[in-house]
Amino acid sequence: MNRCAAALIAAFLAAVPLAARGETAPPKLAQLEPPPPAASGASGSIDPEAATRAYLARQTSAEKARSDAYFEGGYWLDLWGFLWAGAAYLVLLHTGVSARMRDLSERLTRVRPLQIGAYWVQFLVAVAIMSLPLTVYRDFVREHRYGLSNLTFAAWLGELGKGLAISAVLGGLAMMILYALVRRLPRTWWIWGATASVVFGAFFALIVPVVIVPIFNSPKRLTDQRVVAPILSLARASGIGAHDVWEVDASKQSNRISANVSGLFGTERITLNDNLLRRASLPEIQAVMGHEMGHYVLNHIHKALLQFGIVIVAGFALLKTLFERLRRTPRWQVRGIDDVAGLPLAALLFTSYLFLLTPVLNTMVRVQEYEADLYGLNASAQPDGFAQVSLKLGEYRKLEPGPVEEFVLYDHPSGRTRIHAAMRWKAEHPETWSGPAQAHGPPR
Repeated sequence: MNRCAAALIAAFLAAVPLAARGETAPPKLAQLEPPPPAASGASGSIDPEAATRAYLARQTSAEKARSDAYFEGGYWLDLWGFLWAGAAYLVLLHTGVSARMRDLSERLTRVRPLQIGAYWVQFLVAVAIMSLPLTVYRDFVREHRYGLSNLTFAAWLGELGKGLAISAVLGGLAMMILYALVRRLPRTWWIWGATASVVFGAFFALIVPVVIVPIFNSPKRLTDQRVVAPILSLARASGIGAHDVWEVDASKQSNRISANVSGLFGTERITLNDNLLRRASLPEIQAVMGHEMGHYVLNHIHKALLQFGIVIVAGFALLKTLFERLRRTPRWQVRGIDDVAGLPLAALLFTSYLFLLTPVLNTMVRVQEYEADLYGLNASAQPDGFAQVSLKLGEYRKLEPGPVEEFVLYDHPSGRTRIHAAMRWKAEHPETWSGPAQAHGPPR
């Protein structure tokens, strides 16, 4: 087709209404709200502290009370979840149920790996049943009470079942490999077991975008070029060789906004959920995607695997030291570290270790999140978009914790920290805005 013919066809399509062509108009995009006066630069400069306070003031007292109550209640649920799981492990041990599950597995098959797999399925189901009351309250009742879930109880149970099935398959394979290492390398199993755990983590990151996500949602390529074009431009500027942006129908589960650049070793995908598309403006979307691309560019997946690998090695060393001292309780009938009936004890020791390390683990993640925040601000140049999307996250995240609270219990920077970083960036980059008229639009 020559250029003249192409131009005529383009002119014709532009003149014919969309409805007449059997097409539908693209959805209307949300508009970025003008920043509060203190953040607009109307006076010629911005005080980051005053601008931060002005943004935080947009959250009403009722919204703040609701968000704080939800988030602070989560602290107690984390504690109760840990105690509940620990009690379940002790019940399995002290009643001899774990030993009987092992005996049943040995009667079912003489193949050792299959015995491990059979025990793992029993263990998984037993713990899920004992934990069901807390799980229903935490993940269904409470989420509906705060208006954060869109699932019916039947749909929620279906997703719970899918999660258990995935855990049965992937967890079963992991347990088979770990117990094989314990049997064959009785002196150094803790080193090789930790190494295998890191490999499992990398494998899971590899398959999440292409295998796990489609089990729960229906990803599709986003076609709205008003959104796709700036995101791919941002990706190219960040050295990410992506050709598509994917949309996930997360609204069937909740109203939370989310996005990610997930995957590893060639399975990477740029993904955002339909809630972000529906509720956020283009500057907000660009700010979020800049943050997510920051994780990729800064190699956070690889660094996290290394950091958590160190934690896991230390945990396995502790497990090796304590397991033999504790497993000799007669009622437990645990033969040794390579006896799968001792899995509840191993789980109790390891989860206790991780629970005590909560401030350390949270800090490791929070530092990476803050690094991605700064990368996203530099990449997208959308400080007001970043501030306003932080307020949206404040619907279920406490915006203003105390310093100790944020250090110990937050695995992401608080909303206040994030908004202040955005306003400081805006104050230090005046070329990105030119007063109130441009403060709510794209950077110049």
